[in-house]
Amino acid sequence: MRLTVNGQEQAVPARPGQCLRTLLRDLGWFGGKKGCDAGDCGACTVHLDGEPVHACITPAFRAAGRRVTTIEGLAGPCTPGAGVPEAVHPMQAAFLAAQGFQCGFCTPGMVMTAAALDQGRRADLGDALKGNLCRCTGYGTIRDAIDGIARTEAGPGDPVGCSVPAPAGPAIVSGRAAYTLDQAVPGLLHMKVLRAPHAAARIRRIDAAEALALPGVVAVLTHADAPDALFSTGRHHDPRDDAADTRVLDPIIRFAGQRVAAVVAESEAAAEAALARIAVDYEIRPAVLDPDSALRPDAPLVHDPADRPPPRPGADAPPLRSHPNLAAEVHGAVGDVEAGFAQAHAIHEGTYVSQRVQHGHLETHAALGLIDAAGRLVIRSSTQVPFLTRDALCALYDLPRAQVRVLCGRVGGGFGGKQEMLTEDLVALAVLKLRRPVVWEMTREEQFVATTTRHPMRVRVRLGAKADGTLTAIALHVVAETGAYANHAGGVLHHGCNEVIAVYRCPNKRVDGFNAYTNTVPAGAFRGYGLSQTIFAVESAMDELARRLGLDPFAMRRRNVIRPGDPMISTSLEPHDVAYGSYGLDQCLDHVEAALTALPPAAPEPGWRVGQGMALAMIDTIPPRGHLAEARIRLEADGTYTLQVGTAEFGNGTATVHAQLAASALGTAPERIRLVAADTDAVGFDTGAYGSTGTVVGGLASHRAALALAEALRAEAARRSGADPAACRLDAEGVALPSGERIALAAFAGRAAEGRADGSPRSIAFNVQAFRVAVQAATGAVRILDSLHAADAGRVINPTQCRGQIEGGVAQGIGAALYEEVRLDGPEVVTRSFRSYHLPACADVPRTQVLFADTHDRIGPLGAKSMSESPFNPVAAALANAIRDATGYRPHATPFSPDRIFRGVAAALAQTSAPAPARDETRA
Repeated sequence: MRLTVNGQEQAVPARPGQCLRTLLRDLGWFGGKKGCDAGDCGACTVHLDGEPVHACITPAFRAAGRRVTTIEGLAGPCTPGAGVPEAVHPMQAAFLAAQGFQCGFCTPGMVMTAAALDQGRRADLGDALKGNLCRCTGYGTIRDAIDGIARTEAGPGDPVGCSVPAPAGPAIVSGRAAYTLDQAVPGLLHMKVLRAPHAAARIRRIDAAEALALPGVVAVLTHADAPDALFSTGRHHDPRDDAADTRVLDPIIRFAGQRVAAVVAESEAAAEAALARIAVDYEIRPAVLDPDSALRPDAPLVHDPADRPPPRPGADAPPLRSHPNLAAEVHGAVGDVEAGFAQAHAIHEGTYVSQRVQHGHLETHAALGLIDAAGRLVIRSSTQVPFLTRDALCALYDLPRAQVRVLCGRVGGGFGGKQEMLTEDLVALAVLKLRRPVVWEMTREEQFVATTTRHPMRVRVRLGAKADGTLTAIALHVVAETGAYANHAGGVLHHGCNEVIAVYRCPNKRVDGFNAYTNTVPAGAFRGYGLSQTIFAVESAMDELARRLGLDPFAMRRRNVIRPGDPMISTSLEPHDVAYGSYGLDQCLDHVEAALTALPPAAPEPGWRVGQGMALAMIDTIPPRGHLAEARIRLEADGTYTLQVGTAEFGNGTATVHAQLAASALGTAPERIRLVAADTDAVGFDTGAYGSTGTVVGGLASHRAALALAEALRAEAARRSGADPAACRLDAEGVALPSGERIALAAFAGRAAEGRADGSPRSIAFNVQAFRVAVQAATGAVRILDSLHAADAGRVINPTQCRGQIEGGVAQGIGAALYEEVRLDGPEVVTRSFRSYHLPACADVPRTQVLFADTHDRIGPLGAKSMSESPFNPVAAALANAIRDATGYRPHATPFSPDRIFRGVAAALAQTSAPAPARDETRA
């Protein structure tokens, strides 16, 4: 068929059943992205004869004889593979001015939709953008872009503290930013994976003969082809932090959705067809589907020691646990908790439940592998941890580090979900066996049924306080569910039980925590890493306790929060490396309380009740037990600098911050820093972009490298001129000497320096969230009237970018609190698409007023702290407290769906009209 794409008329074949998105990508137009393949997310939006359409659900044949415009051609005719254009469409320019993106994966589709809006449609962006999803931004800067509001700053002076634009911005808005699979590779084979239909089984036999007979099928890989070694999909600096309980392909099935076999074929269609022709004989085993069942004495074992392969020489023995189905447990206490409760004037005890939540990053897990000209295994992956993935592949396939390279393009979101090795091991197996390039891109359904979720948790919290609100005792009993595998089970449990009570001064604390294996989809790392679940419980309980004592919730917190000089204690008196780099919690509480008080009175509509609530959160800015970053910077002949770092950019903004930090040290502009990132060939090592470390560890290494180079350039200029090095000044053009002469930067071309940061000591960051809501008692509907968030981020390196991180974190928290839920029917995940999983759309998210504490952290680079994951943590609790204030109903389980609120409000109203109970938890 003939069609015109971006001004180029072309004659192309359209495969039977092919959609427009895959046709365009086959032609080299990679701007349209695959986010759902169901018309739900809008990442693939293009214009067909000037009208926006979702290319993933538009049959390719419908483009015959028509004009197709992709993001690459929005500003004018172009050819595939062309570089970033100088001229941009007005809407692309608006997105640049507002910085209306973070990871940028949704941006091409968002820009294409926005560019087609008339003035009438722009008046209701919630409706106009209902077909386009963004997981990162919270839609605030996207609204700004469409409304023509600029958020960037430019000009001379120190770039740190200014809202300089992201260096990748022009490539993102023009569709030229290369994500994991945005490249053409000759001879590429395609992988599809057969998944188990059973929750617990043993594979007796796999017959792949019929599949192998299909045209185009190259190989079918089973557990017989895979290494007989255990590893963890979870990645940490110390591999021992995660239990080795997983195989590349395992004959033991532990959840419905687990890998059974992989087909490698010349096309996706051939691989897909072959899956249905693989015959598998299963021996069905009894399954356990919830933590309580799993922890019974007679429960079937999810990981039976008899099923484990022989340990490798020198491997650590599995830890001893109080039950074989426990992946992790934590027990600890300080003081005498029962004595503390005996001293209490009031006690609140309640159980709070948090559900499974999907990360929802729009770029699914994907990896492309090949053998390069030097014979090395090269994996291009959508990962937050390229170096840790490389080391895991080396261990699995007995390869030296020099023989494996892992790198990223730009990564389309992560939120912890890509702190896992979920595709790279299987792609590597295929590449090493076939010696040909292989790609595997997960479908959205696979993301739901076969990757990881947030850990569901049940938290029983008991708090006691004196009449003046002083806490006397805290007790937590936490039951988490790690699912079929223990990736991150220990870390999430320990972290979730730590800062949530370390933020409060109390002489008596006790925690008992359990993370159980079940035959369900695995849980893993998720934004907040266990804290969102426990903070929901503790901050709800603090609010309830304040009510019982007749105290203001802000006053209750102020009386009990830690202050500089106080020991940060959860359940142990052991020393640790967490320090008060700075302290801004008092400011955060003041800012939010003042902003809440200043809001104009809300006039509720008939049938609606208005209330307000708040919650706080503390987070350690770096994971414990090591987090290493190395950086290298080199001066080029043209006076620009090449900064090489190991950390990945996936919407966390580190690419911009690293350029700002380096530019500040070198007296130059951020646009003169060229970043080479997320490549194991770039630097010696980098633990990865997780645990809010991109700025405070990776950025610190970059800043130190730039400082070292600046010092070296001044020293060299002083040596050549005989001047005092301290009197030489480095700027964007060269080194100015005390004599008034100048040595141009070109004279020092090739000079380089390195920097390193080891992630210790660790500082703390604080967040306070408040909401004002309206609740309709007759339906359980919740409207968020106002959202306020104060953050102690230390010195804010890029205010627009940091504000965007907070707005996005709050938006993700609202989704998790109100409607997101990975639902299971028995062992089977039934939410398999964005259509059945309510990811927040533009209309769902209010604009959050962001307030910054004025602090300067002595540990972070130039006073900065982390602020990527922490804004998510207090959201559910603040919403719960606002709903309680409005209705009298205390939500105890997320999500706060209308049906739950309706039933809860009805029960609360009935209780207020009933006689008082014989026993009250408030004691004299």
